[in-house]
Amino acid sequence: MAHGYYGKTLRVNLTTGELRDEPLPEALARLCLGGSGLAARYLYDETDASTDPLGPDNLLCFMAGPFVATPVPASNRFAVAARSPLTGIWGEADCGGHWGGALKSAGYDGILITGRADSPVYLWIEDGQAELRGASHLWGLDTYELDLGAEMVCIGPAGERGVRFASVMSGRYDGRAAGRTGMGAVMGSKNLKAIACQGRQRAPLADRETLVRSVREIIPTIRQGTANMHKYGTANGVISFERLGDMPIRNWAVGQWTEGAERISGQHMAETILTDTYACGGCPIGCGRVVEIAQGPYAGVKGAGPEYETCASLGATCLIDNIEAVAKLNELCNRYGMDTISTGAIVAFAMEAQERGLIEEGLDWGDAQGAIALVERIARQEDELARLLGQGVRAAAAQLGGQAEEFAIHAKGMELPMHDPRAFYSLAPAYATSNRGGCHLQALSHIFARSVTMPEIGVHEVLDRYAVEGAGELVARSQDLMCLFDSLKQCKFVLFGGVKLSHMTEWLRAITGWDVDNEEMLTIGERIYNLKRMYNVRLGVSRKDDTLPPRILVHRFQEGGAVGKLPPLGQMLAGYYEARGWTVEGIPTPEKLAALGLEEVIGNSPCPMESRP
Repeated sequence: MAHGYYGKTLRVNLTTGELRDEPLPEALARLCLGGSGLAARYLYDETDASTDPLGPDNLLCFMAGPFVATPVPASNRFAVAARSPLTGIWGEADCGGHWGGALKSAGYDGILITGRADSPVYLWIEDGQAELRGASHLWGLDTYELDLGAEMVCIGPAGERGVRFASVMSGRYDGRAAGRTGMGAVMGSKNLKAIACQGRQRAPLADRETLVRSVREIIPTIRQGTANMHKYGTANGVISFERLGDMPIRNWAVGQWTEGAERISGQHMAETILTDTYACGGCPIGCGRVVEIAQGPYAGVKGAGPEYETCASLGATCLIDNIEAVAKLNELCNRYGMDTISTGAIVAFAMEAQERGLIEEGLDWGDAQGAIALVERIARQEDELARLLGQGVRAAAAQLGGQAEEFAIHAKGMELPMHDPRAFYSLAPAYATSNRGGCHLQALSHIFARSVTMPEIGVHEVLDRYAVEGAGELVARSQDLMCLFDSLKQCKFVLFGGVKLSHMTEWLRAITGWDVDNEEMLTIGERIYNLKRMYNVRLGVSRKDDTLPPRILVHRFQEGGAVGKLPPLGQMLAGYYEARGWTVEGIPTPEKLAALGLEEVIGNSPCPMESRP
């Protein structure tokens, strides 16, 4: 096996209680690296349209990667993947903190979990040995209360109760979340409360000296380029994104909210409730916030502070302009184990549904106390409305009927993140074609219209944010690059600190001893993206699903930094499919799959859409 890997995964059958080591062939690692790339290979082989996302046959994958537990900066990460209960298609989530390194230190490259335990259990892994332990006494605890004495991932009450956007949490009070696509609900459906890891094992490195020297050279550049992120967190962007028309406001209907944005910004957080900062393992950036509220209606909040996506989703989209209220909502999501993006989106959806007379809730725009109460109800699934909203905006809108689907902001069933395609046009094809549903991190193409360049993928200068020509090709190349981050396991924020593809290539060579170059790296990324797409194609996904909500495509802002702008999605999609080498229906061609070494997935007939849950 190559350096940087142990060459084994842990296979767990919760129905039978069987635990066994399973070899990880080097050839497979070289094809898909690790993280979500390797998970895609396992899920493609072991699940299909007949797999119930919340059934025992769904495969739940926890994967590290070759960068994890090495000197590579910001690489203490892991991926969680399964068929998503929120979208019914490919599901994955990514998380930092310290657990990814703990998994590697315990002696495994990943964990593959099937079945369902008869009663709640947790998995304990230590130095290559694993056992299942009873967790009935832990069921119902929130993620801050649970402490197993080792680094762990766990679910809260939302995952236990099957909220479709429940997250897998790590780091207790640090509130690190594998938040998107409902992986916490999958874990809960298996009666699996937590996975705890510890150990002292270290995968050998092929050339530690070269790796350490290269990393030391780039660390000062990373720190300099991300200084504001360290000072104010990711919420540093709230004010500037609002100014650009990029931050969604009032459920994506309003283009300007200047004073409100200032009150929920990272700068205001630093002036009021911030007490400290923290970093994930091996990270030179330290964007994590520690907040504390000592008095007032939100007294008692203490721990992880809200990130940009949370300030926007639980603040701006709901018109809640109180940073303390947003911090409280963030803490509730962390404790219960719910994705803050989807939670904010469903609260904003409920506010608009009440305004339009589709529900009778008395939940007005800006009502922080009402939002807090609703979040608690959704997490506990304690009434009919909470159970409806706990399915996500797509399902809720379909059941409410009327005009609800006009303001259900999602792509392929996943609520959109907090960046508006009317402000950065490349986000439109990025969201529409994202394999896990609406997601900016699957491409991150809009950063190339902000401040980042990368000649290695053809971006020689900062781009026009409204460029249409070439946008499809940019998104395709960006998605391939992001697949490398998600599979090697490295935080994408290092891109703001000067890390390039060539650094990643050099580090992989030094870790594994493989003779890889930039071209092969991008081919690996392209292979992974096409494999995930083919997973979805088997479930019936095609061009008809690569779309965005009407509000994004036809509603022009009358104020703010993106006045009058509408992304021409169809034109950019045509360029995207051409750049990908896919058919005009958005299907990878047999020739493209063969060129990427995916011959075994050629000829798999797409499954009907009716087979989705």
